[in-house]
Amino acid sequence: MDKYRGMTVNERLYVSGLMDEFDKAVGKKDSESIISILKEVELTDKSIEDILLSLRLM
Repeated sequence: MDKYRGMTVNERLYVSGLMDEFDKAVGKKDSESIISILKEVELTDKSIEDILLSLRLM
């Protein structure tokens, strides 16, 4: 679970190979995919909620 400890969201996405997938999901405003990707890189529900709010998807 601590695989990504100390990494930023962008670092997590890059290291996991999910950066392009995440960018595509954001471009499509596909909140389901965004949530799924962010959970895969072990973000907390609160962090995911904050990101969705910043993207104006909540």
